[in-house]
Amino acid sequence: MIDDLEAEPPYAAAVFGKTLDAARAYTAHLAEHGETLGLIGPLERERLWSRHVVNCGLVAPLLNPGLVGDIGSGAGLPGLVLALARPDVQFVLIEPMERRVEWLAAETERLGLANVRIVRDRAEDAFLGERLDQVTARAVSSLSKLIPITAPLVRSGGEMLFMKGRRVQDEIDAAAKAIRKARLSDIRVETLGTGVAPEETFVFRATVD
Repeated sequence: MIDDLEAEPPYAAAVFGKTLDAARAYTAHLAEHGETLGLIGPLERERLWSRHVVNCGLVAPLLNPGLVGDIGSGAGLPGLVLALARPDVQFVLIEPMERRVEWLAAETERLGLANVRIVRDRAEDAFLGERLDQVTARAVSSLSKLIPITAPLVRSGGEMLFMKGRRVQDEIDAAAKAIRKARLSDIRVETLGTGVAPEETFVFRATVD
């Protein structure tokens, strides 16, 4: 038992449903090893469920069966969380740092996730062999930088789903040129978790034409 690990909030069950046990296992393991491996900061165990795991899990209903790429997966937020929440979706986790790739591979095996493969590369250099149906990212970069490196990975008609902070509209405004160049359409901000979790999740959502 880790003393400073945030207690599982009651709303976690509503977010993860039948996959709650897997979410518990992942959260406990990240709390135990995350700081040592440089995956989370020293204060994150105190808010690991509410600020990170549930925050990511709220995105799961936006995913469609198909191939979803997660850019800069790091500790597995949101890639591993979404993979355990949505076993009907195939995921490719794209991460350039070796130590983080090793963590992702070990957790994928430990959690028994048959719907995950891992690519060690930067998004702009990654060769996946097929286009993505959707792409996700969390705390990777600004939209003006993220859109140009991810748009080529997504099929026509596919979607970008990027987790952002409350000032996401400022990022959208600053990324106007990148949005036009990538020919994105149906651009909107999804606000998730209202009335469920104490911290809402904001998602930049757009279709790649």
